[in-house]
Amino acid sequence: MTPKRALVVRGGWEGHQPVEATDLFLPFLRSNGYTVRVEESTGVYADAAEMAGTDLVVQCVTMSQITREELAGLSAAVVAGTGFTGWHGGIADSFRASSDYLHLVGGQFATHPGKEPCERRGGAEDNFLPHTIALTEAGREHPVTAGIEDFELHTEQYWVLHDDLIDVLATTTHPTRPWEPWHRPVSSPAVWTRRWGSGRIVVTTPGHSVDVLENPNVRTIIERGMLWATRTASVS
Repeated sequence: MTPKRALVVRGGWEGHQPVEATDLFLPFLRSNGYTVRVEESTGVYADAAEMAGTDLVVQCVTMSQITREELAGLSAAVVAGTGFTGWHGGIADSFRASSDYLHLVGGQFATHPGKEPCERRGGAEDNFLPHTIALTEAGREHPVTAGIEDFELHTEQYWVLHDDLIDVLATTTHPTRPWEPWHRPVSSPAVWTRRWGSGRIVVTTPGHSVDVLENPNVRTIIERGMLWATRTASVS
């Protein structure tokens, strides 16, 4: 059997620990039969031959920029069947200036609401809130999330702008708060899949830091998402 090929692309804003975060999943990939190539920039996306032979791209690049050629290479690979997955800002807050990238993934980080202003001290913890990741009916049946019950996190809670071509497996709800401007609770997708050409995309929004990625539910979803997104002989 030909080994599956995974490409891990990492970089961007260091606050999301792209090296430590992706290193956490390398043993899983290798133990599941993948040969793994790790790249510290998106330049590899413009290598058509490399991308054509890649079965799965795991991206952890927050913010940053992508060239037209790199994005065209990534998009063409996904359309042709290469899987694409990642977590938190490494996939949902990448390349803000590229509308075509946003179109590819189907959802974009907008904000992460914070604590009451008088409780903020200027650190990342200002945006750590207790919240629930709630499975949808589709999520309770999907291979990526089946068997996982609703669970609680205390970390950044992503508010995501999205389209309706995504299949939402889990949501999280932002409540109204006296210091915030919205007037009713707002639900955002927390885990979703997307079919794009022959490719499969999985986005998991929890994952601000390694300790969140080590949460058993979060880690299980990400690892299952890698397996599910990987190129298959036939898409079902």
